[in-house]
Amino acid sequence: MLAIKTLAPKSVIFRRTAKLMGDLFEISVVGNNPGWADDRIDDAIAEINRVDKLLSTFSDDSTINEINRNAGVKAVKTDAEIFKLIDRSTQISGLTYGAFDITYCAAEKEPVDSAESPAKNKPGQINYQNVELDAKAQTVFLKEKGMRIGFGANCKGYAADRAKYVLQMNGVSSGVINAGGDLLAWGLQPDDEPWTVGSADVSQKSQPFAGINISNMAVATSVNAETHTPSISNKGTDLVNAKRGFPISGIKSVTIISPSAELADSMATPVMSIGINAGLYLINQLNQMACIIVDDRERVYTSRDISIIN
Repeated sequence: MLAIKTLAPKSVIFRRTAKLMGDLFEISVVGNNPGWADDRIDDAIAEINRVDKLLSTFSDDSTINEINRNAGVKAVKTDAEIFKLIDRSTQISGLTYGAFDITYCAAEKEPVDSAESPAKNKPGQINYQNVELDAKAQTVFLKEKGMRIGFGANCKGYAADRAKYVLQMNGVSSGVINAGGDLLAWGLQPDDEPWTVGSADVSQKSQPFAGINISNMAVATSVNAETHTPSISNKGTDLVNAKRGFPISGIKSVTIISPSAELADSMATPVMSIGINAGLYLINQLNQMACIIVDDRERVYTSRDISIIN
């Protein structure tokens, strides 16, 4: 009796784009079953929406709003997920000497009360060191009244990490999450080649670092929009660090590569704010992290262990 050998369907990339967290996300999974892939992408979208709701400051009953409402009043008990996210955020603030900071002043976005003006705000209202964390009680206390926290700088990265986790738990061994240009990749492409920046995001194929292997890594890019804005005098306008007041000259973009999308998302803008030399020095002190800086003359600077062939 002849044995009939059937070939397994060839793996391909299934992609879907969705508007999430105010940006375009493209979720790609490698598989051979369209129905299965569609369900897995639904799982990822559901998790991203969950994170968006969790970290929102627009919902009156959110934990983040409760923490903000009790600034200068009392500590607020949180769940483990939010507590750990705030803890990691303050650690990154310390690492970057405050260049990354989840704190802001209520007067920037909302009135503290009818009698208070921005001129009366205390300097401590924007200072990560005034976020008091009690790991045993799992509470968060903002020491200054009018102080607020928000996750606009790292929420997309955290959501991408969470979506990847959900996908892997549901059997997705290879995929890419493109969160508005920031990338998180794991596994291999259908041809067993590693993911590269250019293969994960075709819009970046013209970049000098498009061929860098990013399998099992995350990539986040911060762009100095001012270097692309022509002015009447034809002179570039430097981006200004709002907290310190000094100009950021000469940097067009900063790209961070790390195992975590949250960490990469958190570090890209701070490196831009401290400049090329200091930024590269900082990244070179950290394990499993790399940096690519492009200046306004299209010159490329890299941290150690990155080799770019033009």
